[in-house]
Amino acid sequence: MQEYLILVDDKDREIDRMEKMEAHEKGLLHRAFSVVIYNSQGQMLLQQRAAGKYHSPMLWTNACCGHPRPGEETIDAAKRRLKEENGFTCDLKESFVFKYKAAFENGLTEHEIDHVFTGYYDGEIPFNPAEANAVEWLDMKDITARIAENPDNFTVWFKILLQEMVA
Repeated sequence: MQEYLILVDDKDREIDRMEKMEAHEKGLLHRAFSVVIYNSQGQMLLQQRAAGKYHSPMLWTNACCGHPRPGEETIDAAKRRLKEENGFTCDLKESFVFKYKAAFENGLTEHEIDHVFTGYYDGEIPFNPAEANAVEWLDMKDITARIAENPDNFTVWFKILLQEMVA
């Protein structure tokens, strides 16, 4: 099944739709989301992306991310992907939006307006091994220490997202 992305302008207004891989090959601006989940101890859920991901395989990142489908509300897409990737759902709230562009070694480019949603969850993480290799709860100081030690072990958007959260 082909997946389509919502192409947007700089103000996040829909201008077109395009097949996912074609949009990434051309580096066109599209709508995306990232989900950040905290537990009651204030730790953030990190996910190590599965080895089979089309870019950034085996890198650590936020709980999940993805793209809304045409006609799908971004928050509904975020809830859908949280369930698909991590096996649970929770209430989500949009926290902020940022824009970034990053080219990858495989020739694909992420050029996104990224809506960041946050939520809280305590419980098991029955993650989907096709989506994630591992998950881990970490304190912010541990996350920043790991990024400082090995920045290449983390996704581009996660490092930007953390900078935006601090700012």
